[in-house]
Amino acid sequence: MDEAGGGEERDGSGEEPPVEEGEVRTVEIEGVGEQGDGIARVERGFVVIVPDTEKGERVEVEIETVRPTVAFAEVTERLSYYD
Repeated sequence: MDEAGGGEERDGSGEEPPVEEGEVRTVEIEGVGEQGDGIARVERGFVVIVPDTEKGERVEVEIETVRPTVAFAEVTERLSYYD
């Protein structure tokens, strides 16, 4: 009921983000955003922003920051397209 922004930043779905800070994931970069960062999607279409990547790359990343609708990650390893 607090419409003035009482700290709730959820989108109304009541679901937690499917990633946690410090988690390591293998993702495929599906696109590039306006700022030039790679965009990957994980469970439920949750977006992970990965700087210094290109569309089509498979990378291992460590999740650094998690927000209600997006996470930011850093590349820990670049993987072969065929792995």
